[in-house]
Amino acid sequence: MANEAKPCPCNIGDRMEYGGLGQEVQIEHIKAYVVKPSTASDKAIIVIQDIFGWQLPNTRYMADMLAANGYIAVCPDFYVGKEPWTPAHDWSTFQEWLKDKKPTNINKEVDAVLRFLKEQCGAKHIGAVGFCWGGVATHYLALQYPEVKAGVSVYGIIREMEDKYELKSPTLFIFGEKDEVIPLDQVSVLEVKLKEKCRVDYQVKIFPGQTHGFVHRKREDINPADKPSIQEARTDMLNWLNKYM
Repeated sequence: MANEAKPCPCNIGDRMEYGGLGQEVQIEHIKAYVVKPSTASDKAIIVIQDIFGWQLPNTRYMADMLAANGYIAVCPDFYVGKEPWTPAHDWSTFQEWLKDKKPTNINKEVDAVLRFLKEQCGAKHIGAVGFCWGGVATHYLALQYPEVKAGVSVYGIIREMEDKYELKSPTLFIFGEKDEVIPLDQVSVLEVKLKEKCRVDYQVKIFPGQTHGFVHRKREDINPADKPSIQEARTDMLNWLNKYM
C-alpha cells in the first residue's frame, strides 16, 4: 500500500501507453528489449531502466528514439527477474527493496550485454544512457568500463562510493532544478569534485524548473510548458553520444 504521507518522489510524469518497435530477447541469464536502426550500425547504447523496471513503456520509447538516430539500443532487465518498484509500494520501504538491486552491483549483467552487443550485433562502439536508478548505474559504468565510450546519466549520482569522480569515459550528467530525489547541493559537490579529479570530458547540466523524471517520464505532447526542456535534454543526449561515439 502506498504511503500517502510520503509518496515516492520518483513517481512523477506520465506513463506512456506505448508498445515499442523492438523485441524481447534472452541474453544469457537476463531478458532484454532490443531495437535496431533501419540501416546497419556498429554503434550501440545500453539503455538502463529507472526503478520501474525494464518494461516501462517510457524507457522503451527512449530506446526506440536512439534506434531512430542510428544506434542499436538494448534495455536489459538489470533486476534479473526481481519485481521492480511500483507506485503501490510504500516509499518508507524503498531502502529495503533496493538492497538486492544496487545500481553498483551490475557487472555480471553488463558483461553479458557487452558480449551480446559485440558478438551478436557487431557493435564496435558502445555507450550507455540511464535514468534515475539507471543514471546511477551509468555513472558506475563510466568509472568501471573504459570500453563504454560515452555515458549520459539522467538524474542519477552514485552516493555510497568514495571513488566516484575519476571517470574513464566522457559523461553528461542531466539534472532538474526541482528534483526532490537529488538536491542541488549534491549536484554542486559533483561538479566541484569532477573539476578536481576527472581527466576525461564531462558536463553537468541543470534544467531550471524541472523535476525528477522530466526527460523520459514527461510526455512532451501534453506538457507544453515542459516541452522545450524535454526536447533540449534529449537533443543534448544525442549530441553527446554522437560526439564521443
